[in-house]
Amino acid sequence: MPTPGPRDSGRPPATDFRRATTADAEALRDLERAANLASLAHVFAPDTFPYPHEEVLERWRRTLVEAERGVGVGVEVVDTPEGLRAFAAYDDTTLRHLAVHPDHWGSGLARAAVDRATVAIAARGAERAVLWCLEVNDRARGLYAHLGWRRTGRSRAAQWAPYPTEVELFLSLGRTEPERVPWR
Repeated sequence: MPTPGPRDSGRPPATDFRRATTADAEALRDLERAANLASLAHVFAPDTFPYPHEEVLERWRRTLVEAERGVGVGVEVVDTPEGLRAFAAYDDTTLRHLAVHPDHWGSGLARAAVDRATVAIAARGAERAVLWCLEVNDRARGLYAHLGWRRTGRSRAAQWAPYPTEVELFLSLGRTEPERVPWR
């Protein structure tokens, strides 16, 4: 079980996000691994399905090169003296990746990261954001439901063995017209 996070200790979370650079690739991979091992070991049993270190690192390198070239990808991180604590990666319509270090679960960092990503997606003109989440990731699905994300009805197999089911979620970003009340 993770140690108590900043909210539990009475300290506010560090929410100063910065743009990630290619120098952050290994730290992003390591943070993603820590979060996955803490939340998904029941799905990706480390002895049976070892974490794909090199494949995930290569994905981060490609993503960060796209971000640095301004190819429509944004990657933002919360960095502390102890290392990266949270990240959100997104493009014009999709929240691609989100993680918070287990020591900071419950601190508000996940909500802050989702908010930053959806504000950026909306600023790019999207009326809705989408993401893919493992169906068995109850913690993440609970966060997304709390923030207003809903299932689209689409699903697919995850990229990594044992290929659990991912579900697509969406969040409406556009302004809706207020309900019109007829004059009486």
